Amino acid sequence: MSSSSNAHVIKTVLPTPAPAVDVLLRQVHAAVEDLKAKDVVEIDVRGKTSVCDFLLIASGTSTRHVKSIADEVVRKVKELDVMPLGVEGEREAEWVLVDLGDVVVHVMLPRVREFYALERLWTVGDQPPESADAD
Repeated sequence: MSSSSNAHVIKTVLPTPAPAVDVLLRQVHAAVEDLKAKDVVEIDVRGKTSVCDFLLIASGTSTRHVKSIADEVVRKVKELDVMPLGVEGEREAEWVLVDLGDVVVHVMLPRVREFYALERLWTVGDQPPESADAD
């Protein structure tokens, strides 16, 4: 019997050398600004995770807008010879994740963004506690 599994092998290659993270971030910001993404937030997660250095979270006004923003991010980073390591959520387009290695981009509908509260999750402990002496 032959195997009926037709596994897809996806090879991704980062350019040599990969662009500096600040160059990649500028390109991502340009993409989300071009398509008028809402409430764009950049979070530095260096020292909190080894998965990436920065998260960029943005909202779209509809599923079509969310998908278009994510597609524009992919298009813009290709100008730097960067191919995403992965893109998830395009079919439903309520939350699309674009993994660029050092930068992970989350484009979400506002209600989904509010529910998952990624900004709160990744910034817990960033603010010093309020002093009890403030009375």
